[in-house]
Order: sequence, then C-alpha cells, then structure tokens
Amino acid sequence: MRAEYDLLIVGGGMVGASLACALLPVAAELQLRVAVVETEPMPDADQPVFQPSYDARSTALAYGVRSAFERMGIWSTLAQHLTAIKHIHVSDRGHFGATRLDAQREQVPALGYVVENHWLGQVLLSQLRQHGAPWIDFISPAEVVDLDNRAEGCRVKLVQGGDERELKAGLVVMADGGRSALREKIGIGYRQSSYEQHALVANVSLDRPHRYIAYERFTDSGPIALLPGEDLDGQARCGLVWTLPEAQVDEVLALDERTFLARLQERFGYRAGRLVRVGARYHYPLKLVVAEEQVRAGLVVLGNAAHALHPIAGQGFNLAFRGVVALADLIIQRRREGLALGELQALQAFEEGRRSDQFRTIGFSDRTMKLFTSTQPALTLTRDLGLTLLDLCPLGKTLLARAAMGLDHPAPQLN
Repeated sequence: MRAEYDLLIVGGGMVGASLACALLPVAAELQLRVAVVETEPMPDADQPVFQPSYDARSTALAYGVRSAFERMGIWSTLAQHLTAIKHIHVSDRGHFGATRLDAQREQVPALGYVVENHWLGQVLLSQLRQHGAPWIDFISPAEVVDLDNRAEGCRVKLVQGGDERELKAGLVVMADGGRSALREKIGIGYRQSSYEQHALVANVSLDRPHRYIAYERFTDSGPIALLPGEDLDGQARCGLVWTLPEAQVDEVLALDERTFLARLQERFGYRAGRLVRVGARYHYPLKLVVAEEQVRAGLVVLGNAAHALHPIAGQGFNLAFRGVVALADLIIQRRREGLALGELQALQAFEEGRRSDQFRTIGFSDRTMKLFTSTQPALTLTRDLGLTLLDLCPLGKTLLARAAMGLDHPAPQLN
C-alpha cells in the first residue's frame, strides 16, 4: 500500500472494478497509480472459474458495452458464459398491444447479453489481480470512513484490520453502492421517491428452450421480465424480475414452489412455455434515487451511489457503465495533458454530460412504468396503440433497438 495515489476507488464491485479495468491498459503508459478499497476480501489472482449455480442472479448488458469490454481485454473471457438476447418481446397483459425486436433485423449478433453477476465480478477482479501490478493496489478488506475532498488532492481515512490509516489521492471515486454510508458521512443528500413496489428476483426453468428471447410483460400490478440464461441440469433457465406491490410481497414469497409457479404462470401466460422450477427468491424495494451532488472538487459519485432506477427497462448497470467509461476517458485525457484529475470545472462538465443521459434513461423508465401500470381506459388504449404501431414501423423499432443496445451514445475511447 502506498501513501499517495492518483485515483482511489471506493468499492470493488461491478462499477468500481470496471473503472479500474478501463484504466488498466493505459496505466503503465500514463504512470497512473490506482487504489481500489473494498470491504469484502478479494479473490486470489487465479483464472476465473465458472461455478454454475441455479440461484445466481444476473444482469442484462446492453450490446453497446461490448466494445468497452473488448478494449479492456476481458470480452473473450466474459463471453464464455454469456447468453445472447437475440429477440425482445414486449406485451401488455389482457390487451392487444405488443411489439418485437430482432437482432438479425438490426444486423447485430445480439441485442444484449445476460451475465451472472458472480461471473462478471470474477472476470473483472481476475483481470486486475493478474495484470494490475504495480499500478493497481487492492486494499481489502478495508473501509473508507471519512474523506476530505479538495481539487489539489483528497485525504482519505480508512480502517483495515482494526488499524486506521490516512491516504492521499488526486481523485476519489465513490462506487460503494446505493447504501453508501460514506455518502451520508460527507453530507451528500439525495432525492428519493418510492414506487411502493418490490422487485422479486429468482431463476425459473421452462419446459422448452428459451430461444434467446427476453420478455417484458406488462401487467396491471407491474411488469414481469424473463431474461434468457444458460441451461443448467438439462433445463432452460431464465432470470425472473417480477414487480409486485408492497402489500403482496410477503404473501408471494411465502408461497410453496408449486403455488408460486402457478401464480406466476397465471400472471405471465404461456408465451415462453410452462414454468417447471423456481430457485431461491430475493426481493428489494423499488425507489427512484438520485444524489443531489455527483461531483465535488476531487470527488465523483458513480453507480448506485449516484442513482437508482426502476428495473423496467433493464438499464441500471448500463447507465452506470456509461458513466464509468465517460469518466475513464476524462481521466485519460487529463492525464495525457498533465492536468489535475480532481479539478472541479472539469468534473462539473463531466457531470453535466452524465445528467443528460441520466435524465433520459431514468425518465424513460419512470414514465414507462407509470404508463403501463395505469388502469385509465384512455392511457390503456394509447399504450396499446403505441405498441402496435411501433411493431408496424421499422424505423421506430430500429430507434428503440439502438436505444436499448446503448448505441445512441458516443463510443468509448479508452486510449
């Protein structure tokens, strides 16, 4: 552990590790010293080993993240256990509206990919452990308990093994999640509104192949998403995200497997086939959360520490990842020009660019959720006509597909 770093990342999860991986290919050339502080112990520096688990939770990656992962040098490893989304089917339960997106029609190999979170984490951390030295230090298990952020450099107080230390960093990035205690410690407020819903997350098996189709099924109580996953034990496996009103969560969690599957089948229908198995069920409350400050002099807030949105469009990690690559590009540019990484004006310009992306992405998710859970006849007719017309309009589907794939944003440079 050094006493001073150019960049200190608080949090070694998918967002923090992605930022470190984005900078790794140029770290030696730019003489960039990076520290990653994580509360959990880091894995050994071995090749990542995929250990299939029926209950593993997954993330939908937009097609647009592929180029960034390729530049990081991890795509070929990551792709060993990805499931392509080749088709997207959107429908409105009990109504006529539906639309379909197709990768072949959009002339791409996939509209997106589904990855198990533990595999993505393993690949990111293994890349850093194998190739990070001497530029990237892991400080774990350890916790940042306070910081004094300034443009000329930050002072970071951390606790490791019961000992307290102070480090200096030119720039600190907080990527420690939506329950960031550090965010509250340093007085960064946030705007929050509850959807009064919970997301129930589990894996389910079908009686037939999933055919690489991702389903978004809107119901009067909230959307149900099925994401194609890797087969396990000879059965097609899908990731389920079922949005439920708060009043129903405990009841549905308590159902035995047979009753749970029957309830889900009744709500989703048989378009994907018959549901034959469900794994462990998890749930979390759904809130729209946006940090009131995402930059200060010498400080950037990324990922769930900066924003949390409804999972209706599967854009949570993808929005955070676009912030990661945009920040990496800024760090690389300023380092090449010999400029301070923590200069407030530069970070404010970065924030302005991110705010517009967040406004569009969060706003789309929020409005879509409210539109498709409304029971007002006029809104019901409007949304179903919209879905039907979209399905008949090739240009409209292409624009929607490009947005879903993240191709309506500038490509990362990372060099």
